[in-house]
Amino acid sequence: MAKLANSMGRSTPRSNEGMRLIFSAVVGVMLGYLFGVSFPTVNITKLHFPSSIISYIEDRNSGITTQTLLNHAWASANRHKKNSSDSTSEKIPKIYVPTNPKGAERLPPGIVVSETDLYPRRLWGDPSEDLSSEPRYLVTFTVGISQKANIDAAVKKFSDKFTIMLFHYDGRTTEWDEFEWSKRAIHVSVRKQTKWWYAKRFLHPDVVARYDYIFIWDEDLGVEHFNAEAYIELVRKHGLDISQPGLQPDKGLTWQMTKRRGDQEVHKVTEERPGWCTDPHLPPCAAFVEIMATVFSRDAWRCVWHMIQNDLVHGWGLDFALRKCVEPAHEKIGVVDAQWIVHQAVPSLGNQGNAENGKAPWEGVRARCRKEWEIFQTRLADAEKAYYLSQGITPPNSTLV
Repeated sequence: MAKLANSMGRSTPRSNEGMRLIFSAVVGVMLGYLFGVSFPTVNITKLHFPSSIISYIEDRNSGITTQTLLNHAWASANRHKKNSSDSTSEKIPKIYVPTNPKGAERLPPGIVVSETDLYPRRLWGDPSEDLSSEPRYLVTFTVGISQKANIDAAVKKFSDKFTIMLFHYDGRTTEWDEFEWSKRAIHVSVRKQTKWWYAKRFLHPDVVARYDYIFIWDEDLGVEHFNAEAYIELVRKHGLDISQPGLQPDKGLTWQMTKRRGDQEVHKVTEERPGWCTDPHLPPCAAFVEIMATVFSRDAWRCVWHMIQNDLVHGWGLDFALRKCVEPAHEKIGVVDAQWIVHQAVPSLGNQGNAENGKAPWEGVRARCRKEWEIFQTRLADAEKAYYLSQGITPPNSTLV
């Protein structure tokens, strides 16, 4: 019994100590709650960090603690809230501007930058002093290293008024550094892709909005008789929104429309084989250029970009549909004869295909080109039919060629 009494005697102080801990915890929770509800609510967007704090973020050796930063931020926020409550008793409405670009409705219009550009910027200095010039035109080539010499000759036909952009379908970019102009060019490298794949992903209209004209060219073009700025002058003079240089008649020619004529600056209509043109104002006799060396105005490109299908990468059939993007198409689309090129017909990209079932790589590529043309025509016809029906209009027999 004595041992039991001693044991019970020792348990009493421990019980009292436990009660004190529980009581302290309860009081602490209550005080924390009261402190929390009395503390002012702070909108995180109102935390204005001074330049000294930004400097700290850049300098990890400053010795300032995170707690010091937060204390400073909370103090600034409280001062801001007090000043705001003193100046107005009404609640400030949230920003919502439906005329802003989609997704940016909650931003004040003055901060919205809906367009960008392809001008490289420095990592130092005053941003307003970054650009010594702002090119007005963009030229893109989809290239492989085997056409390096040809592209070098072509790029030299474009002045510093042009931004040069290379899309590398073979993944080889460093070999181009031997050219001085290549160090200023924009290089995008994704293996085994076409120029329309690149264009859809990297030439959004809001990205190229600074350029008056966009050249989207193949790599196998001879440019001995071509001058880019003279070409632009003729395009403006004749009001062409979609154009291409004339092609030398004796090589790489598919359509009569693209054949160079030596007796005029520009042509917009032609005569094709019997039965090919149901209307003299429709392709391939008018409102038509090929997709090998196309030049678009800024406004025309905004429409064409939206028409490019995300999964159809070769662009076959697109040249017959370009007329949808300008009006009147037979006047706004044409071939510039006075500035002409040679289509060398080098199947470099075609050789990027896979040899399957005993067929050469280019054969598989060509088969897909034809398939894509069929798909594109069907999609466009179906889309136009659906539109007319939605408007209560009987669709015409055909809106395509």
